[in-house]
Amino acid sequence: MATVELLFSALPEHVRTARLVAAAVARRAGVDEAVLDEVRLAVGEACSRAVGLHRSVGITTPVRVRLTEDEKKFSIEVGDDAPHTAVAEAVAGSSGTSAMDREEASEAEDDMGLAVISGLVDDVEVSAGESGGVIRMSWPTVPASVLP
Repeated sequence: MATVELLFSALPEHVRTARLVAAAVARRAGVDEAVLDEVRLAVGEACSRAVGLHRSVGITTPVRVRLTEDEKKFSIEVGDDAPHTAVAEAVAGSSGTSAMDREEASEAEDDMGLAVISGLVDDVEVSAGESGGVIRMSWPTVPASVLP
């Protein structure tokens, strides 16, 4: 089993790099070429979500991406350190529209990103709590003996 770990500062400009690394590792792991765009898009959504969560509550720890290849599947975990109860409080504390409107807008954005990921990835799991959250995604790999 091979694993690649990527840590990056919670800045939007690093999401592209995470997408490119994920696609390259997925290709090497034997993920079907036809789904590499889905891998790129799903990783981009998950990383953008993690960056947004970190930035919304002022967390400076890096976003974590773990790419794991085993005999039958390729897995990606994108982790954030944002306490998910604090995210709603930070959104509610921003100025402008009412706290309820801001919280609903933030949740709608979050739900939209998760919906996009769910539409791209058959095997996805989302967990979130006080110490942060993780999105786990996986794709089947083609055995090396089948590759041309």
